[in-house]
Amino acid sequence: MKIKRHFAVAGLIAAGALALTACGSDATNTPSGNGGGSSSSSGPTGTSSVECGGKQKLVAEGSSAQKGAMDVFIQAYGQKCSGQQLAYSPSGSGNGVKQFNGGITDIGGSDSALDAAKGETDAAKKRCKDNAAWNLPMVFGPVALAYKLDGATGDVNLTSDVVAKIFTGGITSWDNADITAANGGKALPAKPIKVIYRGEDSGTTDNFQTYLGAASPSVWGSKGAGKKFVGGVGQGAQGSAGVADAINAADGTIGYIEWSFAQDKKLKMAKLNGSALTADTAGAAIKSATVKGQGNDLVLDLKGLYASKTEGIYPLVLATYEIVCSKGYDADTTKAVKAFLTVAATDAQSQLADAGYVPLPSDFQAKILTAVKAIG
Repeated sequence: MKIKRHFAVAGLIAAGALALTACGSDATNTPSGNGGGSSSSSGPTGTSSVECGGKQKLVAEGSSAQKGAMDVFIQAYGQKCSGQQLAYSPSGSGNGVKQFNGGITDIGGSDSALDAAKGETDAAKKRCKDNAAWNLPMVFGPVALAYKLDGATGDVNLTSDVVAKIFTGGITSWDNADITAANGGKALPAKPIKVIYRGEDSGTTDNFQTYLGAASPSVWGSKGAGKKFVGGVGQGAQGSAGVADAINAADGTIGYIEWSFAQDKKLKMAKLNGSALTADTAGAAIKSATVKGQGNDLVLDLKGLYASKTEGIYPLVLATYEIVCSKGYDADTTKAVKAFLTVAATDAQSQLADAGYVPLPSDFQAKILTAVKAIG
């Protein structure tokens, strides 16, 4: 069941019109169809068709960050293609990659693209019967620095260096001088900081640590990124929901968590280098993201964005990928995967803002549809 997040969505909807650098400008089309046949309907700038049918129940697993978006996608898919289903398990990005590469699932969900250095790309190619797997960023969402600090009034601002120090144990109290300086000399309550991190392999962790490496290299240093938290301090919690619950349960806590989960629990969220997390600041960040993948493998390069301290941009955003075979599925699975992804990239996008996500920028939506169409 979809959970509605109550926050300003005007900027999120506006973000749907933003174009990602290096993306094409093909017209975006809206599909239609049901049952085993095909039909067409008018979209914003053209028409397209979706071939429903094939495998009746697809299986996908992975990122918990995209769970709310997948709920929206699944609902739209069932409405567009009567009788067709997709079962999604939000077990974390690490499991999403492992289950896809192991041939257990039809689609893998991950907050980071397949990692060639870890053998994930080669394993995916083998799973796809010696064909490339593609990383398709279908869901965009900001990552909040959520906290609970009783007695603190007004907004809390943290610099990227302060965040890096907190998550490596260099700052252990909320009244630390660096935090006071970041808040214009206003001291926060003298309470110990309790770091909460994702205990399992997580693409959100990978993005967060990539951010720290880009935004605060002098503090984060050589710790690197990866799906496993390497900061060395704090308490692990399972999944995004577990992190939200852990933050909400104890005074003095702080953790990195997707905006939608922070909204659900009504958690306070820190400013980052003076920029509050809003629809507009997140949308501005997504606008500046670039594509580094080749062809239909739409891997994003977020490091330049993460290093930005530009006013009005909240740089800590992640893109959640659907990992699919470019070729190598059987015919029924191919048909169903293409139908699901087409519906997710078009009909379902208008509902994402209410679920706490940023709709696909229109030009990037066209890139996704081109890739989906090319799945053989």
